[in-house]
Amino acid sequence: MTIIQLIRRNFLIFMRDRAAVFFSLMSMIITITLMAVFLGQLNVDDLVELLARYGGVRDAAADRQNAEYLVLLFTIAGIVVINSITVSLTAIGAMVEDAADKKLMSIYVSPVKRIKLALGYILSGVAVSFLMCVVTLVLSEGYVLAKGYELPGVTAQLEILGLTFLNCCVFSAVMYLIALWVKSPRAWSGLATVVGTLVGFLGGIYLPVGTLPEAVATVMKCLPILHSTALMKDILTKDAFAAAFMGMDSQVADGYREVMGINILLDGKLAGPQFQILFIAGCGMIAIIAAALCMKMRKSADR
Repeated sequence: MTIIQLIRRNFLIFMRDRAAVFFSLMSMIITITLMAVFLGQLNVDDLVELLARYGGVRDAAADRQNAEYLVLLFTIAGIVVINSITVSLTAIGAMVEDAADKKLMSIYVSPVKRIKLALGYILSGVAVSFLMCVVTLVLSEGYVLAKGYELPGVTAQLEILGLTFLNCCVFSAVMYLIALWVKSPRAWSGLATVVGTLVGFLGGIYLPVGTLPEAVATVMKCLPILHSTALMKDILTKDAFAAAFMGMDSQVADGYREVMGINILLDGKLAGPQFQILFIAGCGMIAIIAAALCMKMRKSADR
């Protein structure tokens, strides 16, 4: 019951702060703007050129339509992953504010165990970020329908929700671990700005992974966000990808998937979805264990 009350309290704090809600979605707004103004059309043109170069005699109008559909789904996949990170970061910021306002000290001297307090913050981050991701997904898919395109099937929708929930859990745990080391709301706000700026690049959303220097791509492959984005792209674009590359050589299709960050190669081998899910979940478990150790050390220091 204590955990539920903490989740409810932190959830309401976030939802009542309109500025927090807006700025948590800032990265999503930036992504949409970049895709609408510049990057989206550039990706469409590159794909149409690729299809014309290696596809032989093709329907140019159909290729452009399929390319626009594919790039649109790429963008939606990136937006949903971005929200799972930036919204959870903003939601976990409630803990930093509580610490700055000395509210945490009042809670520490109460009978509430610190593990319950930690779960209250983490699970409220999960609840808020998952809700915002679902709302974003619904609005995005409504836009897809308005454009006259088809949506992924029921199985794909369930996979999207499952992956989104996993992302929200993992990134909320990671943000909680980071929050343990941040002392002021101003510092947390600065961190949010940095993360909001970098998240689109680290996930291979603004720039395709295959166009980046090898050293940069190698670092990105060690981060859960790239694998989350790769999985989300794969689920969302499976049917659209098959339509766009119909009749094309499989090597051309695989090459494009690698460039766009759908296929992630580790030491020359393709990272399968099972490995990627375990890797993402493993990062969350590491964050939780590290946070527990930090809390134990602080508890000992407070005695």
